[in-house]
Amino acid sequence: MRGGFWGVRLCCIGIGGEVDALRCKQRVMRSWNYGRSWKMSEQPSKKFGFSSRGRRSVDQPISYLIAKAVENPDLISLAAGLVDYETLPGEESLEILKDILGDKKRSEAALQYGMTEGSGELRDELYKHFCELEGMSEAEFTGSAKDIVVSTGSQQLLHMLADLVLDEGDVVISSWPSYFVFTGVLSAMGSTVRSVDIDEGGMKPEELDKMLASYEATGQLDRVKMVYLVSYHQNPTGITLAEERKPEILEIVKKYSKNHKILIIEDAAYRELTYGGKAPASMKVWDKDNEYVALLQTFSKPFAPGYKTGYGLIPTDLIDGLILNKGGRDFGSSNLAQHVLAEAMRRGVFKKHVEKLCAKYAEKRDAMLEALEKYVGPLAPNEIEWTNPSGGLYVWLTLPEGIDTGKDGKLFAKKLEKGVIGVPGVYCYPDDPAREIPVNKIRLSFGTPTKEQVVEGIKRLGEAIAHVLEEEGVAKK
Repeated sequence: MRGGFWGVRLCCIGIGGEVDALRCKQRVMRSWNYGRSWKMSEQPSKKFGFSSRGRRSVDQPISYLIAKAVENPDLISLAAGLVDYETLPGEESLEILKDILGDKKRSEAALQYGMTEGSGELRDELYKHFCELEGMSEAEFTGSAKDIVVSTGSQQLLHMLADLVLDEGDVVISSWPSYFVFTGVLSAMGSTVRSVDIDEGGMKPEELDKMLASYEATGQLDRVKMVYLVSYHQNPTGITLAEERKPEILEIVKKYSKNHKILIIEDAAYRELTYGGKAPASMKVWDKDNEYVALLQTFSKPFAPGYKTGYGLIPTDLIDGLILNKGGRDFGSSNLAQHVLAEAMRRGVFKKHVEKLCAKYAEKRDAMLEALEKYVGPLAPNEIEWTNPSGGLYVWLTLPEGIDTGKDGKLFAKKLEKGVIGVPGVYCYPDDPAREIPVNKIRLSFGTPTKEQVVEGIKRLGEAIAHVLEEEGVAKK
């Protein structure tokens, strides 16, 4: 939720969950009560002085979507990047916890502080997992378990890497569109986010080369510090970066890493959620000396977000600095969670759960695609299209030019009236100063709703789109 909106991530980013909705409502009430009592007393003569970064961190528009979900309990949310509630591994977790906490020696180890970089046992299991995903032996694959850092969700790892390598004014190159929460964090940190076009194969290498060449030509190549990619079933489009493009992108980055290395972050949060065939190899396969690519994954999407545990295989010369950075934040992520997850991997519970999730999500994806074909596609043939993801949680819908999907557009109001909501595509684009954001996109998620709700939600969406198309004079062709 592996999901800008131009600021730091809010814990209530999911839409449609009862807990998230309740928390949001409680925050609203607390804010209102505070404001009321404050106005009744004398206003303070002084205010806190926020840092430049603090002033750049603004509320995320997702909060508005949450409020709408609270107001209308019958609304079907196709917006939330949350996981399926029914598949959460409650029984499996309970069994493992009983075994750990029922053993005095194991419970003492699990309930004590852990290592800043993460549990040695978990890191060993994670390195084996990386090798298995690549179809390589430990002798063949790059790096080692010592190059893995465990974090409090992959979002923390993203933030720490950015904090480690970026100064204010530095440039990060991302795709267009991209994972909005992280690009929002980058903007709040004072970075300039530039964007490279994507197609059905993901980021276009030739466009990346062209952008880096332009920075070199103007003497500003030293400002470019990072290339950020969501390489599997991208949030928001569902597109997977083609395997043949990965070594090409790596070689381009190497070519322009002249006075310093440009870090590639390969955000693979949805990697395990591949619903047919084998997922492509990661870019790490070609980064044979573990120098340029930080490969980030998480337990949130393929297992349970409640464990709040992410991890990354990090370039060796960044490891010490990253551990120091993390040590200054939290001295290490949840030790108990790491013991449970290591045991889940050892017992095969994790692998079995991933298979269960893939089967469940594939059904819901297929239901969404079939419903789009039935209720949305015929409304304006050749002018409405959507992605067909091979995994992940998202479908990216493109409507005819001129149809505004933003919260101030006609379609948003009509969707609320019909009882369905998605994420307006405008929120999914980085704040690139050289680009104009398209307004006719919608991100749809099939993660949280049931299969039946997915179909009904798309039907309602189709009715809303049909109404707006008629008003705008876009007829069937």
